[in-house]
Amino acid sequence: MSSVRPWRDIERRECRQIMVGDVPVGGSAPITVQTMTNTPTEDVGATIDQIRRCEDVGADIIRVSCPTKEATENFHKITAAANIPIVADIHFHYKRALEAADKGAACLRINPGNIGSSERVAEVVRAAKANGCAIRIGVNAGSLEKDLLEKYGEPCPEALIESALDHIKLLQDHDFHEFKVAVKASDVFLAVAAYHGLAETVDCPLHLGITEAGGLIGGTVKSSIGMGSLLWAGIGDTIRVSLSAEPEEEIKVGYHMLKALGLRTRGVRVVSCPSCSRQGFDVIRTVEALEKRLEHIKTPMSLSVLGCVVNGPGEARETDIGLTGGGAGKHMVYLSGVTDHVVESDDMLDHIVKLVEDKAAAIEAGDAAAFDPHAEAQKVPAQ
Repeated sequence: MSSVRPWRDIERRECRQIMVGDVPVGGSAPITVQTMTNTPTEDVGATIDQIRRCEDVGADIIRVSCPTKEATENFHKITAAANIPIVADIHFHYKRALEAADKGAACLRINPGNIGSSERVAEVVRAAKANGCAIRIGVNAGSLEKDLLEKYGEPCPEALIESALDHIKLLQDHDFHEFKVAVKASDVFLAVAAYHGLAETVDCPLHLGITEAGGLIGGTVKSSIGMGSLLWAGIGDTIRVSLSAEPEEEIKVGYHMLKALGLRTRGVRVVSCPSCSRQGFDVIRTVEALEKRLEHIKTPMSLSVLGCVVNGPGEARETDIGLTGGGAGKHMVYLSGVTDHVVESDDMLDHIVKLVEDKAAAIEAGDAAAFDPHAEAQKVPAQ
């Protein structure tokens, strides 16, 4: 089969690039995945611990709320400890933005029109420029300005876009251009329409999100429909999946979304069947165990796990490592799409994990062609 698949191509919207710390956003940079801490920022230790967990699963950027002076007093300890850029989340209190900028924030999430006078906006812009901070304008259907609600009667795409443009103008009037914009809504149709309209109007990077999406399952589905359709259309430069779940789960869902669209390739992409009475092993429990045990793998790789030989060989041909269920507790393992060897049920999990780990190590060493799953068995015992 030809490797050229034009029906899979996604042509990303052209936009200018900004820097969030040392992470590029927009332009030709990879779409970044971010989340937000939910610990009290005043509890520095707990906040850093949560940031670490998010870093471990691949967060590119993380946002930390700064609602009080107490939250920004020790903010420098958080920014110094983090290995990824920190976005300071600011609402209304412009002095929190000044403090966060001085204490290491890489970006300020603030709506300039909500912090008061032009002089206050100018102060925030001066602090951002002095500290190399970007700004993220975050328009939300749930907190639209009163005059826009009166004008349009309800949150609508036009109202979200007008709000965004108003905030953008305030920054541009102060000669500030290092910004990205979000126009979020919990209504999928509203958010998608607003992002499409904004994408045609501005040239800055766009931060995607379906806000207040819900719990882990419902929110994942809702976010995937809304954000997935936008990403498929080439819209979006950084994403945050908003779930009523731990922030690590938001990162995992974000990567799964991007991997499904071929936009990021971090970690193991698992192809697995829903299982049926033909299965030669417990597919559901096996996949659960493999996904958990392979979370530490960052190298892009594909693994197919199918319970029988109906679709198993076909899926295995398209993946780096494949497993299909067989009879009498013996299952077939495929390497690079080719039938290779048999593994027994008792050894199956450990064996597949080791195959993935060894292949990842070979790829990282730049020697994937030398990957030999039989190397251990071929070694001559020491004399």
